[in-house]
Amino acid sequence: MKKVLLILLALAMVFSLAACGNGADDSDSGNSSNGEASGNENGETKVITVSTKFVDDEQTAISLKNVVEAVNERSDGSLELQLFTSGVLPIGKDGMEQIIQGSDWILVEGVNFLGDYVPDYNAITGPFLYSTFDEYFAMMQTDLVQNLNQQIEEEHGVKVLSLDWVFGFRSMMTNEPITTPEDMNGMNIRVPTSQLYTYTIEAMGGNPVSMPYPDTYAAIQQGVIDGVEGSIMTYYGTQQYENVKEYSLTNHLLGVSAVSISTSLWDSLTEEQQTIIVEEFEKGAEENLEETVKAEEEYEELLKEEGVTFHEVDAAAFLAAAEPVYSKFPQWTPGIYEEILEELEKIKADQ
Repeated sequence: MKKVLLILLALAMVFSLAACGNGADDSDSGNSSNGEASGNENGETKVITVSTKFVDDEQTAISLKNVVEAVNERSDGSLELQLFTSGVLPIGKDGMEQIIQGSDWILVEGVNFLGDYVPDYNAITGPFLYSTFDEYFAMMQTDLVQNLNQQIEEEHGVKVLSLDWVFGFRSMMTNEPITTPEDMNGMNIRVPTSQLYTYTIEAMGGNPVSMPYPDTYAAIQQGVIDGVEGSIMTYYGTQQYENVKEYSLTNHLLGVSAVSISTSLWDSLTEEQQTIIVEEFEKGAEENLEETVKAEEEYEELLKEEGVTFHEVDAAAFLAAAEPVYSKFPQWTPGIYEEILEELEKIKADQ
């Protein structure tokens, strides 16, 4: 019954987007000279949908709930963020379309979906680049990445509020143990609808199958796929341990989400509202990281209690297997991989 109610609520929200999103077309004429949105001048509440794939029990969803509550409280009624988890509303490519179209929408989704519009985003989140969270966070502060944020804003109307919502390194959750690329031969592994993930799993030896994450639980039970790749947080939070009992620590990609909003919606907000949103999403990312680090060891023990076996892998073999991925993207800026490696060398030297 709860699921039916969620679907009905989701449909109602989608049908209302035309009214909410189309307002962005009128925002230029509706804004006052001091940047206040027209709706707020009349004491109205600006309703903004926050959509994510994460289920309620996952730390990212928990931290997002805290962000939404804090924004709504601090805005004193001028903002009402409404959080929809579990992919109830559009996520992935469809969620990014809502941003591109200027809907009253905030999307919390993989950085790879920004890469559909500015391909170099996929390069900075490529396989086997980072060995620690801190290396990744430092990379996000470089001019290289800040220029990507400026490019997607200017060319596609997407403002990136954060690239720092990590949820752990991604490894393999399967029904058979994996220690070498050869072990993945013939395995159907779910991936997001992303070339980067597709090429990475292919290079590692598997057969990538694109599908929304919420569909994976049933797909494993039905034998459509042999497993999924994801963080230990996702493994436990989505209860995939009920389906597959082998967790192979490939650490092939860092699980991280971007927080994005349309520039038309952003520009319609007051400076105070913008500040509240930025500050609370920053606090949320910090909380999410802190809780993720604390929970990883705890979740490992809980998964073991559920019968999950952890496997170390031949990291050198997987690294060598995945290297050709970086040559498969002609749309990437020439030399971007080498530039990333140079930045990483500087980062490691400073740490």
